[in-house]
Amino acid sequence: MDDDALLAEQRAYYRAGAAQYDRPYAEREELRTLLTVVDDLPIAGDVLELACGTGQWTPRLAARARSVTAVDAAAEVLALARARTASPTVQFVEADLFEWRPPRRYDTVFFAFWLSHVPPRRLPEFWNTVAAALAPGGKAIFIDDGPAAAAEEDILADQPAPAALRRLDDGSQYRIVKVFHDARTLTDDLTALGWSVRIRPVAGNFIGIAEPPAKKP
Repeated sequence: MDDDALLAEQRAYYRAGAAQYDRPYAEREELRTLLTVVDDLPIAGDVLELACGTGQWTPRLAARARSVTAVDAAAEVLALARARTASPTVQFVEADLFEWRPPRRYDTVFFAFWLSHVPPRRLPEFWNTVAAALAPGGKAIFIDDGPAAAAEEDILADQPAPAALRRLDDGSQYRIVKVFHDARTLTDDLTALGWSVRIRPVAGNFIGIAEPPAKKP
């Protein structure tokens, strides 16, 4: 089974639900607290933010970076991100992350709550894209749900990739890719791809810092 239809439905969900996107940050104190970890992470230089959503993280990245290029596939959430982020050093790009390739290299590649939306069979290619986007000495920094978050989702069986069913206020339903990565397994998988990685749990979520395989001369 192909996961293209599932990914298309995932994009449709985030486009249709842009107005609801920020609700978890308003309702859950642990998410608001998690936003503050940016100040303790090695974010520096020119930053590429993947799947920026409505820009919850973008201003915090901009405060520590020389520049931020924030990419998302949904125009509706990007409009909210632009309204939230008044920094002249931030550029927003509308693009499908499974097709887009960075035109330059960055010191930091950051993504929050995106890795769990990448189908497992696409992970090696995704990490290759991240590696290609990093300048020498650069780091990938990522934040996402841990396995405990599965209890809050309506998990679907027999899908092209691990998936959950999400509902919007208007009653519409959408399938999304949702992979609940275990820190140890993710560490092993990245190590097998040649990355150096450190992942630590934080209140049901995890934070990872990874350095890509050494580039061959």
